[in-house]
Amino acid sequence: MKELVEAIRARGKGVGTEIVKVDMFLNHRLDTDLFVKMGRAFADAFAGEQPDLVLTVEASGIAAALTTAIAFGNVPVVFAKKSRTRNVTGDVYESSVFSFTHGVENHIRVAKEYLPANSKVLIIDDFLANGEAAEGLCNIVKQADAQVLGIGVCVEKSFQPGHEKLAKDGYKVVALAKVTGIQDGNLVVED
Repeated sequence: MKELVEAIRARGKGVGTEIVKVDMFLNHRLDTDLFVKMGRAFADAFAGEQPDLVLTVEASGIAAALTTAIAFGNVPVVFAKKSRTRNVTGDVYESSVFSFTHGVENHIRVAKEYLPANSKVLIIDDFLANGEAAEGLCNIVKQADAQVLGIGVCVEKSFQPGHEKLAKDGYKVVALAKVTGIQDGNLVVED
């Protein structure tokens, strides 16, 4: 997606050889116009599919999931919580995922009542690195006896194995921008 690629080149930064820092517009400060365009781009990329809901992980994936759900005609958004809360009680679907960005293991969970069996689910997230979050969300969808229509990510770090693992498992993976590397603090982005 041209606008996202341009934003990454203009405002993104690399930290070391693995950290893609795009928090100026994607996951700390949000460029709302860009998010609306990304939602439309995901709807175009998954045209022909009609999800019953969009699923993501809190917190950085929520904005992209919301604009995607709006672009699909205002379907619900469900997000997996990363910690136990008193307001999510009873039966939950749960999966363990390692966060590359935070360097910690999270147990993500979704209340069963929010993810009905036979639902057609589109997974949307802000980043794809090693694929742990997406795999955990797919696991939750399987537990619910629902169907993953595909996985959309705003930014893929294509120098890490996430896309390859998910595609090998049979999932359609769409990345709106692909960072292929980091050179001297600059992000190398595929056109």
